Amino acid sequence: MVAIEIINLTKDYPRGFWRKSYRRALDHLDLTVQAGEVFGLLGPNGAGKSTTLKLLMRLIYPTAGTARLLGQPFENIETHQRIGFLPESPYFYDYLTAREFLDYCGQLFGQSRSERRRRVGELLERVGLVEAADVALRNFSRGMLQRVGIAQAIINDPDLVFLDEPMLGLDAVGRREVRDLILELHAAGKTICFSTHVLPDVEALCDRVAILNRGRLHGLGGLDDILKMKVQASEVVVAQPSPGLVEELRRLTDGVRIAGDKLNLTVPDDKLYAVIECVRQKQGRLVAVNPVRPSLEDYFFQEFGTEKVPDLIKRL
Repeated sequence: MVAIEIINLTKDYPRGFWRKSYRRALDHLDLTVQAGEVFGLLGPNGAGKSTTLKLLMRLIYPTAGTARLLGQPFENIETHQRIGFLPESPYFYDYLTAREFLDYCGQLFGQSRSERRRRVGELLERVGLVEAADVALRNFSRGMLQRVGIAQAIINDPDLVFLDEPMLGLDAVGRREVRDLILELHAAGKTICFSTHVLPDVEALCDRVAILNRGRLHGLGGLDDILKMKVQASEVVVAQPSPGLVEELRRLTDGVRIAGDKLNLTVPDDKLYAVIECVRQKQGRLVAVNPVRPSLEDYFFQEFGTEKVPDLIKRL
């Protein structure tokens, strides 16, 4: 079953006063998310990630295109009863306590008093706020507010959850707890779509990702599918190399590192067979040959790291 279907979704923001022009934040986006997936929206600042989530939640309206959520048009109000949403940098009623705020959110979904009491207690424990349950939200830190935001996003036990920067403001422990919660939701068959800049979390959580840049889809698929195209070298490990072998390998490649009694080499693909033949001729002991796959962080740096600040300013 398809949980999210986005068709030609486009958003232009007006700018200027006398001579009004438009800035395109999202440009004819097409993508599909299957039910039960953990799906990541990635990209540099201004890529269109938050705009996409706001359009799907009908907080803003598209210039063109449409979408379907859980098999229904995204304009369908009843469908939103089955959806949870955490906005970026959420702001809540700061005079309420965490318990009171979550109870209020449960009322919005028509939950009974006994159901709200049970559900609020469960969620306060899951996000680590039991001890602060009766503290006013005005006294919460940024990370604690983020935990409350995550709890309200799943108060209705939704089938589809949108999280905009869910790790924002969290320390290492909080990030780990949120990761575990997302994995729990995934195991329960929920569909989770989230945007983030914390790339290791994406690598640990996502079944598939969409990479956006300047409002356009730059890549779509599993991380392995996206990253494997960038493999251009191999790591070769040689045990107990002789001085002669080390000297010969240094002539073949620059990426030679000695670690204890092992020799690690980063070898370009066009020199791999020459290196292996050299090890064989010098009677070296070849331990491993592994492809060097870039991390998602490496991919982002290669794709977007050279983006010039003046270009971004010009677009704004």
